[in-house]
Amino acid sequence: GVGCVSGADRSGYDREKHTKATNVALVAWEQLPEPIVKEVVQVLPDKGKVGKAYKKEAKAIFEHLAALDEAGALALKAQLAAGPVTLKIADTDVQIAPDMVKIERTTIKEHERKFTPSVIEPSFGIGRIVYSLLEHTFAVREGDEQRTWLRLPPIMAPVKCSLLPLSNQEEFQPFLLQLAQAMAREGVSYRLDDSSTGIGRRYARTDEIAIPFGVTIDFQTVKDNTATLRERDSMQQIRLK
Repeated sequence: GVGCVSGADRSGYDREKHTKATNVALVAWEQLPEPIVKEVVQVLPDKGKVGKAYKKEAKAIFEHLAALDEAGALALKAQLAAGPVTLKIADTDVQIAPDMVKIERTTIKEHERKFTPSVIEPSFGIGRIVYSLLEHTFAVREGDEQRTWLRLPPIMAPVKCSLLPLSNQEEFQPFLLQLAQAMAREGVSYRLDDSSTGIGRRYARTDEIAIPFGVTIDFQTVKDNTATLRERDSMQQIRLK
């Protein structure tokens, strides 16, 4: 089978990866009706002292400290209480002195809620639908593998009817014009095939492009103003006036 539509629940994965790669927070926010008071643990590095001591490594150190969760921050605070702490940052050992960073529990008031939106990624392509239609309507005439056709329902067929003069006789032209004008007036899409190819081959060509009905103008038409109506699927023909 062919999947026409798919939906992937990406959650916040892509945004989180972009945020990590670009250091730009891709978040949404909403204003809270009432501010929320929260107790948080803040890690506040002394940028002057860290920058003077480590220069190039300073940025990586700041990012490492900013990424600490509450448990990690409290663990680092306990270690610093005993003296300098060695951290491995970007494969480099750096020593953080107690006066280089301040870790404290504080109360903050939040007026907005920030969050990383989840993403549902739909995949819906017209190509898949067309492929599915072709796969389910392509057929071969029984006993003749060379005669392929499309059995699109008439309501879905882009062209509803073919106009097929039996030959290029001049006397057929008024009847073709009359039928063409009537179909245009009624909003029936049609295709005129007045080539010199045999009528059987022209029927086969219209079948290949899913035209469900064909009207043939012949010498009998000239005599009694009737025409042959052919139905594509059954290939049955009836005479209509």
